[in-house]
Amino acid sequence: MKIICVGRNYADHISELNNERPTEPVIFLKPDSSILPNKNPFVIPAFSNDIHHEVEILVKICKVGKHIDAKFAHKYYEEIGLGIDFTARDVQNKLKEKGLPWEKAKAFDHSAVIGKFVSKNDFTSLDNINFELKSNGTTVQEGNTSLMLWKIDELIAYVSQYFTLKIGDIIFTGTPKGVAKVAEGDVLEGFIEGKSMFKIQIR
Repeated sequence: MKIICVGRNYADHISELNNERPTEPVIFLKPDSSILPNKNPFVIPAFSNDIHHEVEILVKICKVGKHIDAKFAHKYYEEIGLGIDFTARDVQNKLKEKGLPWEKAKAFDHSAVIGKFVSKNDFTSLDNINFELKSNGTTVQEGNTSLMLWKIDELIAYVSQYFTLKIGDIIFTGTPKGVAKVAEGDVLEGFIEGKSMFKIQIR
């Protein structure tokens, strides 16, 4: 399986990092080795002093597809989840300055937290899902899918122009504002509509 990530999909997050607003989705990949095993802590890697949490709504692909029309995209997923795209911000900034790819900052081992998934039918509208991340019991990120620049079906249609989507692939749909550095001893817990989807420790 592959993990397809969307960058700069919330305007307030674009502003907080002083990034340029894109005219089309920003896409990057994480390998399967980036997945943090269940119940394992996230260990801060030695190559970074500035690991940031980025909480994101996830979509799990359930059907093989290529060149999917947005109006049919809803047929390619049944479940919605929540996760974290851990980012080595110091490494990323250096790479961006040189115009280089982000993989070392975004796709390193265990940089992807994948929490529980729930049926998309549990939601009245996929364009109005509340989610949040708490650090040590305090809310640090909160968002709503209505604020996405590109909605889930649009993302599936766009991504499938370039990559064949396969069963089990996961799309990280972008993070809202509030990204921040994690520290050893932190406990991060993610919620969709008040329901806990994951809880991890930082070491």
